[in-house]
Amino acid sequence: MSETVLHVSKIRNGTVIDHITGGHALDVVKILGITGREKKVITIAINVPSKRFKSKDIVKVGGRELNPKEVHKIALLAPHATINIIRDYKVVEKQRVQLPKIIENIIKCANPACISNSNEPVQAKFYVENEEPLLLKCHYCGYIMEKKDVLQQF
Repeated sequence: MSETVLHVSKIRNGTVIDHITGGHALDVVKILGITGREKKVITIAINVPSKRFKSKDIVKVGGRELNPKEVHKIALLAPHATINIIRDYKVVEKQRVQLPKIIENIIKCANPACISNSNEPVQAKFYVENEEPLLLKCHYCGYIMEKKDVLQQF
């Protein structure tokens, strides 16, 4: 046989995050706070060939369904990702992540002088200027954040 095929077992219950931007699976795992010590099955596939994109990453998380805030965090790094909720080995829900136009209270402004980083009672708020490459504009100081700024926070 000219190529080797690796078969990854299905998960009974949990979440499959598919179509992650190639090379960002480990960032997604970090966002979700997964360390590998959870005693759950975690499968990570990086730079898998894709028909829609040149390559994609996939993360399977057994025994866990994502909350909306986690989905928004994933959208910051992987705007084309799809979230599949698995129950009893079947996909019961499939959703494409969608980056909201306004990001609130998910990340902090990278500008240390921003009022949102002071002791004032204001929550960080950003406007999505561009999805790819990611550009976020701070509501308070106008600072433009890029994907690398977001990655440093997780």
